[in-house]
Amino acid sequence: MIVPFIYELRAREIPVGMQEALNLAHALGEGLHDSSLNGFYYVARALLVHTEAHLDDFDQAFRKHFHGVEVEAKKLKDELFDWLRDAAERRPELTDEERAMLEHYDLDELRRMFEERLAEQDERHDGGNRWIGTGGTSPFGHSGSAARQGIRVGGPGGGRSAIKVADARLYRGYRSDVTLDVRQMSVALRKLRAYVREGGEEELDLDGTIDATASNAGELEIVTRPPRRPNTRVILLMDVGGSMDPYALLVSRLFTAASKSTHFKELRTYYFHNCVYGYVYRTEKFDDPVRISDLIAECGPHYKLIVVGDALMAPYELLHAGGSLDLGDEAGVEGIVWLMRLQDHFHRSAWLNPEPGRFWYGNTIEYVANVFDMYPLTLAGLGEAMGHLIKGRRA
Repeated sequence: MIVPFIYELRAREIPVGMQEALNLAHALGEGLHDSSLNGFYYVARALLVHTEAHLDDFDQAFRKHFHGVEVEAKKLKDELFDWLRDAAERRPELTDEERAMLEHYDLDELRRMFEERLAEQDERHDGGNRWIGTGGTSPFGHSGSAARQGIRVGGPGGGRSAIKVADARLYRGYRSDVTLDVRQMSVALRKLRAYVREGGEEELDLDGTIDATASNAGELEIVTRPPRRPNTRVILLMDVGGSMDPYALLVSRLFTAASKSTHFKELRTYYFHNCVYGYVYRTEKFDDPVRISDLIAECGPHYKLIVVGDALMAPYELLHAGGSLDLGDEAGVEGIVWLMRLQDHFHRSAWLNPEPGRFWYGNTIEYVANVFDMYPLTLAGLGEAMGHLIKGRRA
């Protein structure tokens, strides 16, 4: 049962392997699934899914692999679901007074009753008030007129009164190629956090105290240490104007997430247009320039450099000296050379591109991607970029 299911997950590009299969088998051997399909679902999801981006794929794989399987403990039968998909077309109309007389149950009570009826029922029922059926007043089934609370099993709803729908997918549409909101960006940026021991005020070192006390024949020996403080320093360069205007909201979200992050020791933000030509600017109005040579001198190689831009421009702006009209006394150096100097100075750097990946070839994006490790500004892309910034510089 497990191995074919593992292959079904791998076919949907969910990263599972031998270790996950062994862990799942061990969990089943310990009875953690409570000998039920529902329990197996939750145990398998907990052990086999490592990121929320794969929850929807897991649900679809589970439904495809286990749909219609008989479970002895629940007496589920394929005939029952085949019949429920073919509802009898009769639905009694109830008066308001009759509806008020119908029983109301909480979700736990409904689940208990639902399990009992599944175990006892052995034939089709239409129009009744007890069994799992169609077109009746039972709280279980579909196409009927039940109490305001019930469990719909397959098929269309009747009075739209179900509080739970059996066989429904729990997760939908959490795709890895969608653009990000502020919260998702904040979660991704949190991967960059790093801490060091520094500062004057001391805090209790519990592990050190235990070791020192044990070495001191049980006599209490207090050990203190400097508190942990953030040690992540980030430089964020953002392209503004021109072809970046359609992505202004997306970049604003990234800027907001970075500005609100509390796990950075230092965050420097600068602006540029199209490419870096010897200067970056502290404001989007380009009225407070900072020389690239000064920035490199002030910020050591340990800073993490994140560049955000579509890397689209006229080829001469990137490849020819004097391509920009605002070079000042830094004229004579090509834009791509400035990018290479930045990438060469900082040990860890990445370029986030909001432009869809299918448009990255045959234009200036291809040149810039040969200088920086480039990632799409999506959920998966931002996660990969943060992982690259943690691991180190490119070869």
